[in-house]
Amino acid sequence: MKWDREETARFIGTLGVAMLIAGYLRYSIQGEFLTFSKGLLIAGGVFVLASIVIGFRGLIRFFSKRGTQQGTNTSVLVLAVLVILVLLNFVGYRHHKRFDLTTEKLYTLSDQTRNIVRDLKQDVTVLRFDKTPSSAFDDLMGEYKNLSPHFKFEDVDPQQKPEVAQEFGAAHMGDVIVASGTNREHVQTGAQGDVGEQDITGAILKATSNKVKTVCFATGHGEKSPSDDGQDGYSQAAAGLKKENYATKSVNLIAEASVPTDCSVLVIAGPKQSYYPQETAAIGKYLDDGGEALIMEDPATDPKLDDIYKSWNIAVGSNVVVDASGMGRLFGGGPIIPLVADFGASPITKGFERSVTFFPLARTASIADKSKSIPQAVELLKTSERSFTIPGLKPGETKISYDPKTDTLGPLSLGVAANRKVGDKEARLVVIGNSQFAANPWVGQQRNGDLFFNTIDWLAQDESLISIRPKAPTNRRVTLTEAQETALHWVDLALLPGLVIFSGILIWWKRR
Repeated sequence: MKWDREETARFIGTLGVAMLIAGYLRYSIQGEFLTFSKGLLIAGGVFVLASIVIGFRGLIRFFSKRGTQQGTNTSVLVLAVLVILVLLNFVGYRHHKRFDLTTEKLYTLSDQTRNIVRDLKQDVTVLRFDKTPSSAFDDLMGEYKNLSPHFKFEDVDPQQKPEVAQEFGAAHMGDVIVASGTNREHVQTGAQGDVGEQDITGAILKATSNKVKTVCFATGHGEKSPSDDGQDGYSQAAAGLKKENYATKSVNLIAEASVPTDCSVLVIAGPKQSYYPQETAAIGKYLDDGGEALIMEDPATDPKLDDIYKSWNIAVGSNVVVDASGMGRLFGGGPIIPLVADFGASPITKGFERSVTFFPLARTASIADKSKSIPQAVELLKTSERSFTIPGLKPGETKISYDPKTDTLGPLSLGVAANRKVGDKEARLVVIGNSQFAANPWVGQQRNGDLFFNTIDWLAQDESLISIRPKAPTNRRVTLTEAQETALHWVDLALLPGLVIFSGILIWWKRR
């Protein structure tokens, strides 16, 4: 049997391709290039090249055929599409970009997290101890890693590496620990054992901080308490402060005789009774010595703090603010729950554009004399033009109207932030005409929580923490009545299948 050039080329080419496949398979199985695998790949390449040289004329004739040309054009088109897809994937890998279409931006790291992680000056490692990795948690950690080279993440199987679990103090499956230097912070998990962005970011703050600042809540005059988990309590606000690495405690200014020296910020949250003159003097001295305070006054109360307001050029009105715009009703509020969408230029309200805050039963708090430059002050919270003041609310009053003789039309100021130099220190004071906005039922609404926490951050001069915080997902579950469940069951069981069967019979009847 005598072979011509084309048959010889075909045989050599087939043998070369077989050698290339065999060499690649050996490399895939063994995981390294051994001598025999290299020999197969080299010999296969030589054989394929030789088959092309020997059968070159036959290749020319083959590709000259019309059918081959059409097939070649199709092959080239398919190859071009594949090349484009490969390039797009390569560019996407090198320039990572994600789009978060959820309402609360649940898959986008908050401003707070980005600010904290980008500003890391020391290495931080997050370790998750479990047998099986969590893809959702790994994705979250990937977002953190993109922010800073100082951030690292490890999945650790405590059964395979018990010495690592012992070193970091992991005692249970699913434990998440944030480590920085010798500091270790166990992340508090949720009820379902889940760990969110706010938990991780709070643990990073604690692990990298050398000092814990104390927020002191004044007590003894009916103020809201950080330990009260009721409707008027501040327990949720206190929990939020703890996540931002603040300690909280209650102080009685009568018993203490002065503001304790370890108070980084003094909070007076809605006192119902008046302060004694010596208490007012103690608060004034604390501010005059370079202290920082947040005072929240509700309508129909008189805590006797006017001397402090006067020295800081702040006026707190004896009134109640009414919002007649109707915007509050869109969010479940009424006219005595003014809505604020106009915020002053301050670090406290940075990023609040296109946001709102609510103030259930508020009074005005404004700059008394705007011509004065000391202390420096800004009106933080402005109501709409369709708001106005009334002297007060009468028991059982249902109809509220504007009286030009006694009332003032909006926009109205509900809060002031002021600061002034005291030697080498800077004293800061924020006064807001409402305390309920940060109470348990309201602190999670819209930007209320951000307003409270940013105010504390600004007063404590931790301005790097001022930001928009991560939001929890909105509950979008639909609850059906028993009748609705029955109707839906019959729609699913009978109506939809019946429509499909009827459509099929109708089409068959028309085509028969």
